[in-house]
Amino acid sequence: MREKYILGLSAFYHNSAAALIADSKIIAAAEEERFTRIKGDSGFPINSIKFCLDKARIFPEDLECVVFYENPVRKFERIFTGAFLNAPKSITQFSLAMPDWITNKLWIEKTIRKELMIKNDVPVLFPEHHISHAASAFYPSPYEEAAIITIDGVGEWTTTAYGTGKKNQIQMIGECRYPNSLGLLYSAFTFYTGFKINNGEYKMMGLAPYGKPKYADIIKEKLVTIGEDGSILLNQQYFSFTYSMKTINKKFEELFGRKRRKPDEPITEFFSDIASSIQEVTNEIILKMAQFVRNKTNMKNLVMAGGVALNVTAIGELKKSGIFDSIWIQPAAGDSGAALGAAYYGYYSDKNRKRYVSVFDSMRAGYLGYSIENNSVEDDKTLEKLKVSWKSYSDEKLALLIAEFISKGKIVAIARGPAEFGPRALGNRSILADARDAKMLQRLNSKIKFREGFRPFAPAVIKEDASQFFDIEEESKYMLLAVPVKEERRLPLKYGKTLAETASFARSDIPAVTHIDYSARVQTVDKKDNPFFYRVLTEFKKLTGLGVVINTSFNIKGEPIVNNACDAYHSFINSGIDCVVIGNRIIMKDDMEG
Repeated sequence: MREKYILGLSAFYHNSAAALIADSKIIAAAEEERFTRIKGDSGFPINSIKFCLDKARIFPEDLECVVFYENPVRKFERIFTGAFLNAPKSITQFSLAMPDWITNKLWIEKTIRKELMIKNDVPVLFPEHHISHAASAFYPSPYEEAAIITIDGVGEWTTTAYGTGKKNQIQMIGECRYPNSLGLLYSAFTFYTGFKINNGEYKMMGLAPYGKPKYADIIKEKLVTIGEDGSILLNQQYFSFTYSMKTINKKFEELFGRKRRKPDEPITEFFSDIASSIQEVTNEIILKMAQFVRNKTNMKNLVMAGGVALNVTAIGELKKSGIFDSIWIQPAAGDSGAALGAAYYGYYSDKNRKRYVSVFDSMRAGYLGYSIENNSVEDDKTLEKLKVSWKSYSDEKLALLIAEFISKGKIVAIARGPAEFGPRALGNRSILADARDAKMLQRLNSKIKFREGFRPFAPAVIKEDASQFFDIEEESKYMLLAVPVKEERRLPLKYGKTLAETASFARSDIPAVTHIDYSARVQTVDKKDNPFFYRVLTEFKKLTGLGVVINTSFNIKGEPIVNNACDAYHSFINSGIDCVVIGNRIIMKDDMEG
């Protein structure tokens, strides 16, 4: 019987992506930025599509259908309605947006058919944005049934939605509508603290523990009204995103008595407190929402997607609350993951199709992207053209060498096997270093990642050893959960005169992965998911007694995570990384300099 291939797409906002499903199984999924090297690429994902189709060895005409992650007509309706209601203030924003909508975004089906060269016998479907998020969260989850919560900036009109998933069907029950958006509220504060929207939310989340929530009450009194069900109403007197390219206005700045921090200005205690305050408010909203959804659906399991689901601090609080017995979050929770949800929607739009549930989930541990093979002749030729010399080893020897290098203070980058889908590097496109080294945090931030010194790094730990280091009772293989470092491993907190000085002090016996609030964004590594990475950690434990290392994404500032051998070499040569593993090859910076 012929397999049913469904292609899901997201595009034209940020993080365009493609995902391919065949008979309910994920064949491949990738973000366009990995191929074009344009961070957050929003263009039509032609390279990602080609990768997915090549992986399945099929052609566009073999597709049962193509599914776009949102409904462009309904989205245009919201933009047009908003412009009309906010005229004349909205004229400039509307004028800037219209040419692209009139010539491109309203005619997405035409673009899809032209780019893929498919005829009318291949349907193109347009589920709503939050349906795609919901599908991405529920269908690959390890649950037969679950409550669903999706939270982001905005889709067509919806900003937050909840419902249930049972067997092969999803039913959405309620929603919060634009302009009342938790995602946009969080982004407004991201902008106010001097970070870039849709990119700097992680920075503000990392900054929050350095401050105190002094302004949480002001936020709740003036900016947002929070219902007992977690619904919100934003006071639009302080925001300008409904009529302008900016998210906040002068009244917002006057409320806090400070102007927005410029990106090149130092981060003061005030802005740390602002970050802490909006994080506390976000935690409160999500907890109230979760409790309401649990009471409303009577489901013991929860699945989540949407960009706000990547807020590891809030999710950590949600886990700790015990509102739900079990929580599963789509590792590519943002718009790239919505491409996968769109494909799932297309597949299960035929209600007769059976859903097969895996107790381990169906995401293949997130390793769904472009693969760097151990003995690729093509990669050999690529590196030869770059005049690179290397040594090749078996997996066993390579894992031992990596562990030895890390234990001696070297920084090792790994690019092998299929790339991870989503924002987290999980061992196949990772930079690894010694978590015991208190100076490693600053070294990585300043010489490798070229980013702010206060930002924490995540630990990768042998799954069986996780409870020795962290207060964690279940696996966290997608690095989506902030948990406390064990109390017995902590050191007394020290505070310096500057944020950078405070960030440099050790806070535990694994200081490079312990944040100022004693939290860590943990990745638990299971042998079945990634045997090679598990072997590296095992060898490191033999050498040091600790089965935990720093794991951060293999990229440098302003660039996407590396995809192929050429990308890996480029990032290696342009940073302070000591050695890079590409497939089964190892390249040492010392050898090159010698």
